[in-house]
Amino acid sequence: MAKIKVQDTQVTVISHNENDYISLTDIAKYKSDDPTATVANWMRNRNTIEYLGIWECLYNPSFNPLEFEGVRKEAGLNAFTMSPQKWVNATNAIGIIAKAGRYGGTYAHKDIAFKFAMQDLSYWCGILQYKCCCYK
Repeated sequence: MAKIKVQDTQVTVISHNENDYISLTDIAKYKSDDPTATVANWMRNRNTIEYLGIWECLYNPSFNPLEFEGVRKEAGLNAFTMSPQKWVNATNAIGIIAKAGRYGGTYAHKDIAFKFAMQDLSYWCGILQYKCCCYK
């Protein structure tokens, strides 16, 4: 587990299956005092669900496309709710990791984390500097 500092915020980075996963919870703390709600609201968005589905189709041979179609049809509706754990369990996703307990939170593959951080362009610039320095 490593930490990077972005816009005066400590962001946790973990390694899983030789890939970096960045804490969405830590990124969400930059703009909200309720990071869990910020992540959940982002996951309710239809564009987010479609992006996650495309990412999983590209990189996850075990992804469940039939379950994804059901989720995609509901995404964006007023009654639609989605949590990281629910997404992983329903679709067999690998791009998001939901951890409970101490050192818990929501972690996402760097591609997905950068998309999440793009909600706030100034934060995205800080993450992009990390990417440029660490992934040459």
